[in-house]
Amino acid sequence: MANKVPHSIADQIALLKQRGMLFKDEPTAHHFLENISYYRLKGYWWDMQADYTLHTLKPNTYFEDILDRYTFDRHLRLILFDAIERIEIALRTKMIYHLSMSYGGLWYLNPNLFETTPLPSDPNITIYQNTILELKKEFFRSQEIFIKDQRRRYPNQDADAWKIMEVASMGTLSKLYKNLKHQLPEKATIANEMGLNLHNELSSWLEAITYVRNIIAHHSRLWSRNMVKVPIANLNNPLSIWLDKPLNPVQSKKPFLIISTMVYLCNEVTPNHQIKSKILTLFANNPNIPIYKLGFLNNWQNQGLWK
Repeated sequence: MANKVPHSIADQIALLKQRGMLFKDEPTAHHFLENISYYRLKGYWWDMQADYTLHTLKPNTYFEDILDRYTFDRHLRLILFDAIERIEIALRTKMIYHLSMSYGGLWYLNPNLFETTPLPSDPNITIYQNTILELKKEFFRSQEIFIKDQRRRYPNQDADAWKIMEVASMGTLSKLYKNLKHQLPEKATIANEMGLNLHNELSSWLEAITYVRNIIAHHSRLWSRNMVKVPIANLNNPLSIWLDKPLNPVQSKKPFLIISTMVYLCNEVTPNHQIKSKILTLFANNPNIPIYKLGFLNNWQNQGLWK
């Protein structure tokens, strides 16, 4: 396939018009396309196409409506990033505290505390060993004052968990937690303190939240996206109010379910967090945004968690 010729912004607007896009204010649209690329916005009009081969659009598709979706998605991601920060810090704190109190400051280097599951991409190394390599890379990359001080004062010594874990990414924390031996009482304690009865529920949730965290960190689109990671929805006797009505399959594969896990965990780790009220306010302020594209459908507001 030959490479396509790049389009000027005027050409981009002409192409959109040819495909049926309407504009209330073309000069403003020109300005937006100078600052938000065509392909970035394309994800927000994808479902408005009448023909997915010719890329023609359904009647009454306005560029300004696409921008509204884009802005709505950006605001939602900012609220969720706030939620993820609270969850990540709580998880980190609990892992440092409970495991250090039981096994000392270098617990993360004790292979006896971890499963020996091989890494899918390299059976000669375990997931645990690979995660520790990642953790050490994060430690050596860090520019935090206390980490630079640690490297300077103790150049060949392993750092205690309460230092090194502070610079661990959520992905690393999530993998370390998942790979802790299942019978360790601290693994259950951490899950219980986050409001869940079973450690595998928390592991499943953390993986899904880490996946969304990475989408948000790269400023990518959550809008109308199918989630690659689907968290466990049917909890074993949850400790707090969860989703108490059956989920439609769309609700499981769109962001709705993962967003619900974040609200639940924030209820446990930071009372008065306002994440839920900020999401509900965003929805109320954008009545024309079809939130069912995110899985908010099927009387979602009657679910216990969202009431």
